[in-house]
Formats: sequence, structure tokens, C-alpha cells
Amino acid sequence: MEIITHRRHAVNIAPAERFLSVIGGGIFAAAAMKQRTPFCIGLALLGAELLRRGISGHSYFYEAVGVRATPKGHGAETTSVPYELGVRVDETITIERPREQIFRFWRNYQNLPRFLCHVESVTLVDGNRSHWVVKGPGGRTMEWDAVIHNEVENERIAWRSLPGGDVDHAGTVLFKDALGGRGTELRLKLQYNPPGGAVGAAAAALLGQEASQQIREDLRRLKRLLESGEWQPMEEQAVSRAGGMSGSGGQRDWEVDVASEGSFPASDPPGYY
Repeated sequence: MEIITHRRHAVNIAPAERFLSVIGGGIFAAAAMKQRTPFCIGLALLGAELLRRGISGHSYFYEAVGVRATPKGHGAETTSVPYELGVRVDETITIERPREQIFRFWRNYQNLPRFLCHVESVTLVDGNRSHWVVKGPGGRTMEWDAVIHNEVENERIAWRSLPGGDVDHAGTVLFKDALGGRGTELRLKLQYNPPGGAVGAAAAALLGQEASQQIREDLRRLKRLLESGEWQPMEEQAVSRAGGMSGSGGQRDWEVDVASEGSFPASDPPGYY
């Protein structure tokens, strides 16, 4: 897990707030010069910090809690989490199943709560939108809407949260053939801005809710589920026991299923990848 801060883009304060910080810092500094009492020394330090904040445009407090008051800039319409904010998780696992099977399983919203332990439900809203209900730290329920904005069948699914949810996040899951014919290498990239920003992420880690560990356990659960064959619908289990597809009807049903998976629109992948 990587907690991202504003080191690349230090300005996280809006222009109006910077102006007010400079004005306020100047007033406090001027008032503190009249006497050398402890109160005036404290006032001088506060004035100096406000001046630094206004001139540099960077707030250490905003950085700690994961806030940026400046516009997101280029790509704001399709950006959920600016790439210099939040927490980034990157986990990979090899599953001894074909890419097509794993892709189809992941692409079915109803399957996600079966291995994502904190996900209570995922409901399809329309063609490419879904509503998520997740159990957060302390048993708190969090909800958001998400949209799939980039999809390549059997290779990639990328999504982002929509405005108004409890947690801003975006992610991509990649599928590729594993070396040596060992099945599929699945790589999950996730970036989210938790409540409380970097401070909230650090507190969650101290409470044993570190994001990378959670995702790693979820992927292991997915591996066990897929490799055991328990995930297959009854029709596919019957086909497996029979030794493969038989007859044109089974092949046609499979083609219809795959064709329906490609009906979602795609766009550019997230900027932070």
C-alpha cells in the first residue's frame, strides 16, 4: 500500500484562500511586532505559517486529511481521485483458469461480493453503472455509484466512482496469460481517497485494516473459488462433468454470453496508470 501525498503538485489551496492567508499572516505578524510576550511570539509564528501557506499555496493540514481545494484540471470530467491524493494498491495473483472464464466471472456484478469480503452488495443501475454498498471501518456502511469507462474483453475492466459517494476511488483489473501455461495473471490496481485522507489510512492500518492486506486476502479468496469450480452456474458444471460442450445449442449460448459482455462502452484508461 502506498499513501500518496502532494509532493508532485504542492499547490492544494485555491487562489482566494491563498490571498486571505497572505493578508491574515501579514496582519498577525505586524501585530506581534509590538511586544515580546509569549502571546505575541505565538501570534508571530501563526502569521509566519499563514504567510508560508499563502505564498507556497500548500497546506500541510490539507495534505494530511487528503483534501485539495484546487481544481482537478485536465481530465476532471473522468477523474475520481487526483493521482497525487489518496492510497494506491497494486496486487497480482495467478489463477489456474483461462482468462475468458475469470473475465466473465468478474464482469458479473453479482459475483463480486462472493470474494470481496467488505462488499455487501453491487446492484446494476443501467448499462455501465452500478451501486455499491460496502462495510467500512467501525462497521460503518458506505455507498457510491460507479461506472465502467474502459473495457477490453478478456483483458481489462476499468471503473471510477461518480460524484456524491462516500469514497472517491478508481481502479483497473487486468487479465493476461500467465507464463508457462499456468492459467491467468490477474493484476488489480486501485486508488482511493479514504475518509480522513492519509491520516485515516494510517489509522486504519493501525487497526489492522490495511488496504493491501485486505485486497490480497480477497484475491486469494477469488483464486480458491475459481480453482475449485464452485463458482460455475449449474449448466456449466454439467458441461464440465460431460467433458466439454456438446451440440450447437451449448456453443450458441456461450457465444451469446460473450457477445453480451462486450456491449459496454469504453474510453481512455485512468490517467494515473
